[in-house]
Amino acid sequence: MTALTSDDLEFLRRPLHGFLTVAGGQPRPVWFEAADDGTIQLFSEPDAPKVRRVRRDPRASMVVAAPVGERERWVSVEGRMTVEPDGAQELAQRLAARYWDLDDPARAADAKAIRDMDQIRLVLHPETVRRYAF
Repeated sequence: MTALTSDDLEFLRRPLHGFLTVAGGQPRPVWFEAADDGTIQLFSEPDAPKVRRVRRDPRASMVVAAPVGERERWVSVEGRMTVEPDGAQELAQRLAARYWDLDDPARAADAKAIRDMDQIRLVLHPETVRRYAF
């Protein structure tokens, strides 16, 4: 197993999109949080296709890259993903504040709509981590 380094965690705690791929699925851009325990967490609706796929086969990977205009850098995480029934609403609200300006009334309304939805938490447990920095 290769763990996320402190440099990886610093990079992953920026408001960047991750591209999540689950077994049998196509990559999808997602909001995510690099947790203190070294896992990657995201939220989803319980009946989303990615959740159904994870329940059948827990293999998943995520790639996060630096935006255009910065030096080339990426982190790739592979591992198994678990579906957790708790903590999704709190995670969704932390991520909404991270990715959006919640002083904007439209974004605040969007965040409320997410909060009002049924959500589950997906946790990617890193087994292999690869990285590149130029």
